Amino acid sequence: MSRSPSTRPKARAAGAAGPSTRRRGTELTQAIFEATLRELAEKSFEELSFDSIAPAAGTGKSVLYRRWSTTAELVLAALKDHEAGLGRPVVPDTGTLRGDLIVILSTLARILDQPRGRALRPLLAQRARHPELFEQIMDQVVRPHRATMLECIRSAADQGQADPARATERIAAVGPRLIIAECLETGSVSDADVVLVVDEVLLPLLTP
Repeated sequence: MSRSPSTRPKARAAGAAGPSTRRRGTELTQAIFEATLRELAEKSFEELSFDSIAPAAGTGKSVLYRRWSTTAELVLAALKDHEAGLGRPVVPDTGTLRGDLIVILSTLARILDQPRGRALRPLLAQRARHPELFEQIMDQVVRPHRATMLECIRSAADQGQADPARATERIAAVGPRLIIAECLETGSVSDADVVLVVDEVLLPLLTP
C-alpha cells in the first residue's frame, strides 16, 4: 500500500521544525550553566553528573563532553559566568559607607537565596572532600567579590568615613563571611538581617 501523499509533506515539515528550535551558541551555554547550578542546588556534588545535567539543559551528553572533561570543570565555569553564575561584583556608589555596605551584602544575600547561590552550599559544606575545587571557587568566584568590599572600604577611608588602618583584607572578608554563615545556618538572610550585620558589626569595626 502506498503512503498518502499528504503524509510526506507533514513529516518533512515536522523534521524541519526541530533543528530550527534547537539552542546553539550562547543560548545553549546559558541553558547548560543554569541547569548545572539548579541540579547542584538540589543534590550533593557527588550526585551531580552529565547524565542529569544534559536532559535538564535540553541537550545531549556529547555536547557537554566536548566542552568540559568533568563536572568540576563545568561547575566552576557556571559559577564564574556573569549571567548564570554569581554575577559581576557590585560596585555601589550611594555616597555613604553604610549605604554601600548594605548594597553589597544585600546583593550577596539575594544571590545566595537563588538556585545559583544555593549551588554553593554543598560545595562549602563538602570542602574537605573536594579541596581543589573549593580553592578554585574561592580564588576565581568568591575573592573577586571580597575585593569589591575592600575597595569600598578603602574609598570610604579616603573620604574620612572609615579608619584607614581597618581597610584590610581580613576585615573586608568579615561581612561576606557572616552573610554566608547565616545563610548556611538559617537558609536565607533578610534585608533586615543585612542591616543589623552592617550596623552592629561592620560599622563599629570600620568607623574612626
